[in-house]
Amino acid sequence: MPERLAGKVLVVIGGTSGLGLSAVRACVAAGARVVAVGRAEDDVAALNAAWPGPVRALAADATQPDTASRAIDTALGAFGGFHGLYHVAGGSGRRHGDGPLHELTDEGWDYTLRLNLTSVMYSNRAAVRQFLRQGTGGAVLNCGSVLAWAPSPAFFSTHAYAAAKAALIGLTTAAASRYAPHNIRFNVLAPGLVATPMSQRAQTDAAVMDFIRAKQPLDGGRIARPDDLDAAAVFFLSDESRFVTGQVLAVDGGWSVSEGRTPPAEAAESDATGPRP
Repeated sequence: MPERLAGKVLVVIGGTSGLGLSAVRACVAAGARVVAVGRAEDDVAALNAAWPGPVRALAADATQPDTASRAIDTALGAFGGFHGLYHVAGGSGRRHGDGPLHELTDEGWDYTLRLNLTSVMYSNRAAVRQFLRQGTGGAVLNCGSVLAWAPSPAFFSTHAYAAAKAALIGLTTAAASRYAPHNIRFNVLAPGLVATPMSQRAQTDAAVMDFIRAKQPLDGGRIARPDDLDAAAVFFLSDESRFVTGQVLAVDGGWSVSEGRTPPAEAAESDATGPRP
């Protein structure tokens, strides 16, 4: 990949595993220096050891209001600038009570929205405040999900998660409109089902994988790999997208435009984890 991000300093929230880690690798390969934030100490240590020059990894929780600000301060201190933020952090709330509306618990709702929406507000707010202080433009990219507008009830009926990802699009487009005069761009990547730690249960469920072969029919019908999103992430974080804001790009293997195979009735109660990194 050419040096499309040469001179850029980026922050990736959720950048030490899964989609975020793949994006960090792609951004470094494209010439960027990156501050990556993740929860797991082992993942943070491994990333710092792998790229001691262009990467600084921090152990922190995206649901805490000061995490993104700390990461941006680290970028400024270590690399002398801040040009873009990619928010990947999020996850399933199923174990905490997310599910179809009639089964959704108050805890499941609160936990899932905090993990997948409030954390995005915190990071996006920190980024735009810094861009305004600098008097510069910048890029904010948020990771959503096709479940925001393309539900699939048999296997992926987690309604708090879908609501959070739909609200993420609303937040992103509203911010894109408000800050366009400042050349601060906001966009969304929306994956289908991706092979990441979050989707382990889906990956080991034969019925779900059979469904995915028809639901994501591109490239022979398969689950996505994290690097399937890398080129799009680099594009949105680079100057190549300087005239693009408020957009939602589905990188979903055709999920949004495919029916998939109709599963047997008993599969409707499957507890497979829904699409997203």
